[in-house]
Amino acid sequence: MAEEKKRAALISVFAAVFLTGSKLIIGIITGSLGILSEALHSGLDLVAAVITYFSVRISDKPADQDHHFGHGKIENLSALIETLLLLITCTWIIYEGVSRLVSGETHIEVTYWSYIVVVASIIIDINRSRMLSKVAKKHNSQALEADALHFSTDIWSSSVVLFGLVCVNFGWFFADAIAALGVAVIVLFVSFQLGKKSIDVLLDKAPKETMLIVEQTLEKYQQVKYFHNLKVRSSGADTFIKFNIHVDADLSLREVHKLCDEIEKDLESLISRSEINIHAEPNE
Repeated sequence: MAEEKKRAALISVFAAVFLTGSKLIIGIITGSLGILSEALHSGLDLVAAVITYFSVRISDKPADQDHHFGHGKIENLSALIETLLLLITCTWIIYEGVSRLVSGETHIEVTYWSYIVVVASIIIDINRSRMLSKVAKKHNSQALEADALHFSTDIWSSSVVLFGLVCVNFGWFFADAIAALGVAVIVLFVSFQLGKKSIDVLLDKAPKETMLIVEQTLEKYQQVKYFHNLKVRSSGADTFIKFNIHVDADLSLREVHKLCDEIEKDLESLISRSEINIHAEPNE
C-alpha cells in the first residue's frame, strides 16, 4: 500500500521537474506571460509534489508513543501548504497580468515550441492526474487527492494559455495577459477547495458522509435499541469512530461482545482504514 502511494508521488515529482524546466525556457524565449505564469505554477507544483512525496512516506508510519493516533494528519498539513503555494502563484500572475494590460507592453514572439510545450503539458497532466486520483481513491489519501485535483485544473489552465497563444498569432497580444488572469482565477478556485478540505480535517470537522454510513449501519441491527454520542474524525487516510449503543439488559457479556464485533467488521468493510470504539450500555 505505502509503496504504491510513494511511487505515484515520485512520478508526479519527475513530471513537475520536466514541465517546470520546459515552460520556463520557452516562456523566457518567447516573452509569453501565459507560459511564464504556467512555469511558475509548475514550479510550485514541483514544491507541492515534493511535499506530497515526503508526506505520504511519513503518514503511513504506525502510531507510536508520541503520536497515539498515527501520523496521518501530515497529509492534511501537506494539502494546506499546497493551498498556500497556489495562492502565492495567483498573486504574481494577477500582478503581472494587470501590469501588462495597463502598460500595453504585450508583444510576444510565438514559436512552434510554444505550442509543443503547452500541448505536452496538457497530455502529461491528464495522465498524472488520472494516476494520482486512482491511487488516492484506492488508499484514501488526501495528499494524493489534493495533487490529483490540482493537476486536473492544470489541464484547464494550460488550455487557457493555449487559447491565448492562438489569439497572439492573429495579433491579439493582450489575449496572453488575459489568459494568464484566467489561469489565476482557476488556481484561486482550486485553492479554496483544497484549503477548506484540509482545514476541516485539521480542525477535526466530522465528515458527514461517514457519519451517515455509521448511522445507517447501526439502524440495521435490531439488538441496538438506540445509539448516541457518535463522534467521527479523520487523520490522513485513517478514520476514527466512537459511539454508545444501548442493548437489552438481559444480554450476556459474550453476546454483547459478539454484537460489537459484528458492527465493527461491518463498518470496517464500508469505511477503509477505520478504527472503531463502541461503548455498550444496558437499555433500562
